[in-house]
Amino acid sequence: MILASVSYPPFPMIHVAGLHLSIHGVFIALGILAGAWVASRRVQRAGGDVAAFQAVLTYAVVGALIGARFLTVPAAVLDGAGWEVLNPLSGNFSILGGFTGGILAGWWRMRTLGLPVLPTLDASAPGLALGTVIGRLGCIAIVEHLGKPTALPWGYGVKPGFDVAPQHAGLECSIAQAGADGLCGVYQPVAVYDLIGAAVLLLMLVVVVRWISLLPGQLFGLWMAWYGLQRFVLDFLRSGDATIGPITWNQLSGLAAGLAGVALVWWLERRRYGGLLVAEPAPLEPAVQSEGTRTP
Repeated sequence: MILASVSYPPFPMIHVAGLHLSIHGVFIALGILAGAWVASRRVQRAGGDVAAFQAVLTYAVVGALIGARFLTVPAAVLDGAGWEVLNPLSGNFSILGGFTGGILAGWWRMRTLGLPVLPTLDASAPGLALGTVIGRLGCIAIVEHLGKPTALPWGYGVKPGFDVAPQHAGLECSIAQAGADGLCGVYQPVAVYDLIGAAVLLLMLVVVVRWISLLPGQLFGLWMAWYGLQRFVLDFLRSGDATIGPITWNQLSGLAAGLAGVALVWWLERRRYGGLLVAEPAPLEPAVQSEGTRTP
């Protein structure tokens, strides 16, 4: 029997002691915790200041929450939304916005603590990839990020009565509206593709850091280049997103991040061959001035 599509009921809300928990949010939290743990271990193995790094992580998580919410505002405005898009307690969230806000807030905290920015970002790169893998499990559980209709055998089949993620409510149907196959439709599982890509990225980062001599900042640049361009490509499979010309807002953000990552790797490599840098890992201890005060 040839598989025609993949179909499973979306996970409902979890009700615990009067609280309403989404399995999506649970996996996002687990992804953040796992990514932070991996990054902290890498800092520890490098002999860095783990306490200072965890202070950076605190700022990064807050920045990620803010960025994840508000990077969706331009797309909502393009869709014709009003001032309600500025409400921080409602609306969509963006993983690219989370990365942007988290990195910017973390960068600011690194500077105030005197931590070397590029080596610290390098230590964080595998954790960012791992967090993406775990977080996407939550997207898959609630059936989020469905793409365009497909005839591929691994497409997700929406059955009558399925309560998929809110942005896909228009794909739901009744039994009377279902097709001859009993489905409302079969769609590209874009979240699955993103998870697979992030898992391959994680493996690549682990292999590269062990076998290739990199300059401080290049591992982070590789993460940024891969994931940004991955999102740019995968979002061609999505539908219903606000567009800027031929591409979506998320694609524009992903392309900008991807090209910035490529530029960072290239610029550092150019400095290496110009004799300005050597492939020695920079210390992860905070920089200390001769008077004993940390540099900003």
